[in-house]
Parts: sequence; C-alpha cells; structure tokens
Amino acid sequence: MNEVEPVTTDYNHSGPAGAPIGAPDADPEETSEWLASLDGLIGTAGPDRARFIMQKLVEHAQSKKVELPSSPSVTDYVNTIPEAEEPHYPGDEDIEQRIQNYVRWNAAMLVHRAQRPGVGVGGHISTYASSSTLYEVGYNHFFQGRNHPGGGDQIFFQGHGSPGMYARSFVEGRLTDDELDGFRQELSRPQGGLPSYPHPRLMGDYWQFPTVSMGLGPINAINQAWFNKYLADRGVKDTSQQRVWAFLGDGEMDEPESRGALQYAANAGLDNLTFVVNCNLQRLDGPVRGNGKIVQELEAFFKGAGWNVVKTLWGRGWDPILNADTTGALVNLMNTLPDGDFQTMRAESGGYIRENLFARDPRALKLVENMTDEQIWALKRGGNDERKVYAAYKAATQHKGQPTVILAHTVKGATLGPSFQGRNATHQMKKMAVDDIKLFRDTLDMPVTDEQIEADPYSVPYFKPEEGSAEAEYVKERLAAMGGNIPARDKTHIPLNLPGDEAYKSGKRGSGKQKAATTMALVRVLKDLMKDKETGKRWVPIIPDEARTFGMDSMFSTNKIYSTKGQNYTPVDHNLFLSYKESEQGQLMHLGINEAGSMAVFTAAGSSYDTHGEPMIPFYIFYSMFGFQRTADAIWAAADQMARGFLIGATAGRTTLNGEGLQHEDGHSLLLAHTNPGVVSYDPSYGYEIAHIMRDGLDRMYGERQESLIYYLTVYNEPIIQPAEPEGVDVEGILRGIHKVRASEASGPKAQILTSGSAMAAAQDAADILAADWGVSADVWSVTSWGELNRDAIDAEKEALRHPENEPRVPYLTQKLTGSEGPFVAVTDYQVAVPDLISRWVPGDYTSLGTDGFGHSDTRGALRRHFNIDAESTVVAVLRRLAAAGEVKPEKAAEAAKRYQITDPTAADAGEAGGDS
Repeated sequence: MNEVEPVTTDYNHSGPAGAPIGAPDADPEETSEWLASLDGLIGTAGPDRARFIMQKLVEHAQSKKVELPSSPSVTDYVNTIPEAEEPHYPGDEDIEQRIQNYVRWNAAMLVHRAQRPGVGVGGHISTYASSSTLYEVGYNHFFQGRNHPGGGDQIFFQGHGSPGMYARSFVEGRLTDDELDGFRQELSRPQGGLPSYPHPRLMGDYWQFPTVSMGLGPINAINQAWFNKYLADRGVKDTSQQRVWAFLGDGEMDEPESRGALQYAANAGLDNLTFVVNCNLQRLDGPVRGNGKIVQELEAFFKGAGWNVVKTLWGRGWDPILNADTTGALVNLMNTLPDGDFQTMRAESGGYIRENLFARDPRALKLVENMTDEQIWALKRGGNDERKVYAAYKAATQHKGQPTVILAHTVKGATLGPSFQGRNATHQMKKMAVDDIKLFRDTLDMPVTDEQIEADPYSVPYFKPEEGSAEAEYVKERLAAMGGNIPARDKTHIPLNLPGDEAYKSGKRGSGKQKAATTMALVRVLKDLMKDKETGKRWVPIIPDEARTFGMDSMFSTNKIYSTKGQNYTPVDHNLFLSYKESEQGQLMHLGINEAGSMAVFTAAGSSYDTHGEPMIPFYIFYSMFGFQRTADAIWAAADQMARGFLIGATAGRTTLNGEGLQHEDGHSLLLAHTNPGVVSYDPSYGYEIAHIMRDGLDRMYGERQESLIYYLTVYNEPIIQPAEPEGVDVEGILRGIHKVRASEASGPKAQILTSGSAMAAAQDAADILAADWGVSADVWSVTSWGELNRDAIDAEKEALRHPENEPRVPYLTQKLTGSEGPFVAVTDYQVAVPDLISRWVPGDYTSLGTDGFGHSDTRGALRRHFNIDAESTVVAVLRRLAAAGEVKPEKAAEAAKRYQITDPTAADAGEAGGDS
C-alpha cells in the first residue's frame, strides 16, 4: 500500500475552500425546528426580512469564532440530489442497457474499422464512451424530436462524440452498416460517407449544429436559447416547450467563449437551457486540473454567474457507502483528492482505489471493509449511472428562472478496457488490438466469436436489435413518444413573399444635394424593408453597442430593444423622442460590447428556417475591423450551420474611419471574408448598388432559390453626394462584381481605373485630373465584388482543367474588360491583395494600389497620401503604366509625382472631415 498520511480533519470543522462544508445531521428534529422557524419568518415578514436576519446571524456567528464556509458557492464533492430525493426512473433499465451496449459497440467499431489498411482516416473512440449514458437517458426520456407536439429540442452534441450519434442512428435503422463504414470517407467512396464531426453543410438532413470548434458550442447554445425566447415573446412561434441542450467537455470549458457569456444566460433567465458538462477530468493531452478539482471550480463559476448547478458525481453503488459515512471522513477525502488521482484510479484497479482513496483515512477504509476489490472497481461515477443522470435531467427541466448546468462525473474511455480507460493518450487512440476487442465484447456481451475477431479485426461486425425483439420495439416506442429521430435537419423550406421595387427606392434615388455615407444609404433601405407587412417582422437587427455610430438609434424608440425582462427603469433620456426603450416585444438584439455573442445570435436567427421552420433575416452591423478579424471562427461555423443573413462591416476602410487609428481601421476584412466559401462579399460605392445587392441577397437566401449564403457588405462613414441610379444601369454587372460607372469622352491615350467602396471618389477625381492636366482618357469601373469575380474565374479554370475536351469558358471579368483600351489600375481602401484577387484574368497590363501596413490617426487626405491611394497617386500610377506602354513620355510620371508631392502627407488636402454614418 502507498504510504500516505491519514486525513484526520474533523468533518464538523468548516475549513478552507475544498474542505467539507456540512456535516451529517446529528439531530434531524432540531434541524427541522430551525428550518420551520426560517419558513415562518419568510411567510410572515417576507424574504427581505429573512435575508436581514440571516446576515445578522452570520455576523453574530463570526463574532463568536464560529468558522463558516469560505466559499458557500462550492458544496461537498457529492451529488446535489440525494438518493432520498431521486425521482422514480420510468424506463426499463435492463432493455435500455442492452440498447446502450449496442450503441457503445457500434460507436467504437465504426472508428476502429475506419483504420483498416488503405483507409486509416482517424477518429475518436473515448469521448463517446465516457458520455454514452448522458446521451441515452436523453434519447429515451428527454430529447424532443422535430415531430413532438411541443416542438423539437435543439441539441448541441459534443463534437468528438459524433460516432455515438451515428451508432445510435444505426440502431434506430436510420443508417446502414455500409454508411457506418463510410465514416470520414465523404469523397473516396462512390456512395459517399459520413463527416468526421457534426457538420450540417456536409450532412444536410442530419446535423443541426457544428460544435467541434471547441468553445463555440456553449456561446451558440446560450444565444440559441435566448433567440427561442425572442421568437416566443415577439409572437413568431410558441417555443415554450422547447429546450436547448449543450453537451460539453470539461476541458472545453477553458475556452473564453465557453464561460464568457454565462452571465447573459442568467440575466435573461434562460430556464430553457441546460448545459451538460462531461467531467471525465481529461482534455486532449492529460488531466484538465491534475492538481485541482474542475467540478468544484465550475460549480463556483456557474453559481457566481447566476446558474442553477446540479452535480452528478457518484453512481448508486456509492449511496450506501456515503450514507454510512457519519463522520464525514470519505466526503472529506473526496473534497480534497485532486483530479489527477481520480483519473489514475480508474486506470488502475479496485485494490488501487482501496489503497489510494479509502485507506487515506481509517474511518473511510472501514466503510469498504466488507467489499471485494472487484466490487469497489464496479462502483460507477454519476455520469455513467442512468438513474443519477435521469434525476439531474428531471431537476434541470423543472427548474424555473435560471439556466441549469449539470456537472457529470464520468470516466473517459469507460468500458473500453485498460488500454483506453483513463489513459492520457486515450483521446488520440483510434483502433483496438485483438485482445482489446475481445475484452470489450465480453463487457458488452456482444455475439461475436474469438475466431471472427482474429480472422480480420477490421471486419468485426456491427450489431443492432433483431426486428421484433423487445429492444427493437422499445426503440420504436421511445422514438414515437419523443417525436422522432435526433439529430435531424429539415431540407424543405418555404420561400418568403419578398418586397417589391418600392422597398428599394430610397437607395436608388440618391441623396440629392445632401451628402450621405453608404452606411446611411444602407440603413434607409433596411428601415424601408422592415416596414413590409409580410417580411418586416422577420428582420432581426443585431447591434454590438454602436447604433448611434451607424445611424440606427432611431430604432430604439420605433422598434425597441429586446429584453426578456422588459424595461423596469426610467431611462435617462425618457423625455426625448428617440428614447432608449427595452421591451419584451423588442425587435433589436442589442448585446452590448459583445461581438462573439452578436455572432452567435446571428447564427441562431440565420438558421431559424431549419430549427423552427420560421425564416428570420439577421442583419448584424458592426465595426468592420471587429467582425471577421475577431469572430472569423464563429462566422465559419455559421456557414457550416448554413445560416443565412446579412453581415455589415460598417465604418470600413483603412483611411475612411480616419481618426480612430491602428486598431480600428480595416484594410483587410474583404480578404478574410473571401476565405469563407459560404460568404458573398461586396464593397459597394453607391446607394443604388446597395439596393440591388440587398434585393439579390434576399432573393437568393429567402426566395425560390433558398441558398445557404451569408452576404457581407462593407459600408463607410464618409459622406458623399449619392448619385441617383443611372438609366439602364448594368444590374448584372453590379451583382456579378463589376460595372462601368464612367466612360470618358476625353481624347488622348486610354486607361481603365478599377475601384470600389470609399476609393470611388478619388478614382473619379483622378480621371478628371488625367483628362485636364495630362490629356489621358480614363474610364472608371466600380468593382462591387473582387471576391465574386475571383471565384467565377477560378471556377472557369477548374471547369477547363476537368474537361479539356470542351471550349473553355471565359471568366466574367475577362468578358467585361475585353476591348477596353490602355492599362488597368486598381485602387481601393484595402490591402493590395484585395484587388490582386482578379489580377490573373485582367486582359492587359494591371497594377494595384492599396493600404498595406498599419493604420494611423489623421485626416483622410493625409492617410490616403501616406498609403498612395488618393487621386494624385492614382494619376501617377496611370502615367507610369502608360509610359511603360510607350503611350506617354517616361518623364511625365516623375513630373506628376513631384507636382503633387505624393510622398508628403502634409501636402495633401484634408479631405472630407464629416460623418459618423
């Protein structure tokens, strides 16, 4: 036996955090009298008086040197729900266990078989092994399918546990053994295969929520639950019987997104939300808190954030042992033993547990003196015991006013045998040795012989209940009672009756003599769209605390800010027409300074067409620098989830949001957006372009086409005279990425200026200067989407590569520019890499100007001169390329550079100084 000092802490002593904080009741009758007295006080004087008396008692106890728990938010390392308060388990445990054994076996075998020679595509066995009971209790008794009368639950499955969901679907008859054998082989098999993790875009009739980018599941689940409340409060859909479940790993809870939004869930009273944290004590490489206790840490954290916490730590076999622990010796050991030791124990033996847990205190050792080592080894942890899990789930679903977290103690790799269970390397272990399979077979009582296993370990069969068996009938009955298969995604969606021309007139008519930034042009279009009788209520404006900057503060009073609590205070601006108004029926989702949460709301709203059968139109507007740069991972997940809607990068451009400086000035969000295949990005210069882009986005996402896309528009805060839509405008060109906005009638050598966004004004000025001072005739093109032109051209090249026998398709960009004379000069308020997205397909000499480098705080004129994207620098660039072509004398470019002092920001005109929006 290991030499350890006996723990002699008196259980009646309240010590530091982690020590026992409550003793077994030595006089239950006296305790009842005290509790009855408190109940009487609350009943007669109310909770405020009771709170006052309690505080005085605490102060008095401290004055008498009675030590109190240092952390009242941390309870003993035992189950929150005592055995006496557990509800009756309604299922047939024997049948459910046999069904679970089938699922466990198939989950392990589908990963193992995917390692067969010539395939070897990886996978994870141990995560699902630890959480199997957590899911099976949910499937049998709690998870509502899409066909449930109260509506379907939204379940965020732990990503690495995906083999278990596939295995469950096989047992239900939803997937075939051939499909299981296609795990992680989506392309190499003619019949296709199953994706590695929950990926809705790759399995569009199955998965709903991508979760394997750890940390996104928790914050998305919180905001899904909040959005469910939003739909109900706004009268869109009754979601009162639907619940959001998030299955998470204890290691995953270290991600900032996992904990950073907990207070929002509590503040909103999201009692429709349950987190189930699989506390197997292990992350990918080793223990989560080898020297500490992750369950206790999470309990304190969640309680501090305002959550209801249910700890499910010990299985039913521990109940008689703990009930006999009248001295508190065993509870004290459980409180103080670090997680690293608990992990090691489940990788060893019953004898090891006796020596290294119970024998630390003679009183605890006596509790198991009549138990064999095998009996000690058979003691389950709470998350692996269906009765304990059922009690926790029942408590969570009945709790009101708070979200609930269930901290379920499990064993990673449970039932897989000593090679897997509790081992540090278990997360990376993907295949089983012959002896491992045999032991696993014996544990689960699977009907496969030694000879079958030895003949070909990678062809060990899958199993499911025989048709007509008690198990098969039980599965059918439970599916019918719970509302059908889970997970499931509906691929049938009804298009909306979208607004007509009238809704877009404000964007097309221009601004007259008054200057207006493209942000304001966009917001005017949005307001008109929100007035539509049929679709107006479906818009979900999402703002991270910058509404006034974006010219949307008028919506505070007209559309109101959504709050589950309404507005129970008098706002400081209550006497103003545009007062700050919160309401349970509010339409705006205003999350404060919280881009990650805003993106999670966007995802929930943008996928509501599937989760609720109610298409909603999220419109998330943000400082463009803090969109893709800060939350690109969340946007990637939104695209995977096939969310639809509009992302608006406002105050865009490295020189346009001029005073804010380096951290705010965006010169690359279009590049980041372009990396996401689900995002269609635009950089419009004019309001009429915005109107056409918005209409096209609505048509593609919410009309007959039902495309799962996200539209990203960059808009600016620099006021300009917005031109009215020209007659015969090239709408196709606007939508596909390029159209001509100026055909120069000046005589002289020709040039083509390509531009976008806020650089348009300088490009137009450059064309004027070239004509007036240098005798050059320059046309100007608005490139509304560098990214879409790039994608079209790449698609054309791929088509040509795959079908060399066919006449290659000419990219749209090349078609538009063919026949245009002179060099092509591109200028934008972004890094050169943005306009260079099209460089390969421009039919002629091409050069780009951009804003590479960090931004600065200064006037727009000085900044544009610094980066050489102003009109004068554009003129010099055109003259250089004309000189290279022999169209003008070489010295002309040098003369222009000197005349305009393009290396001196102090010589530049300050430019337009106005404009928040």
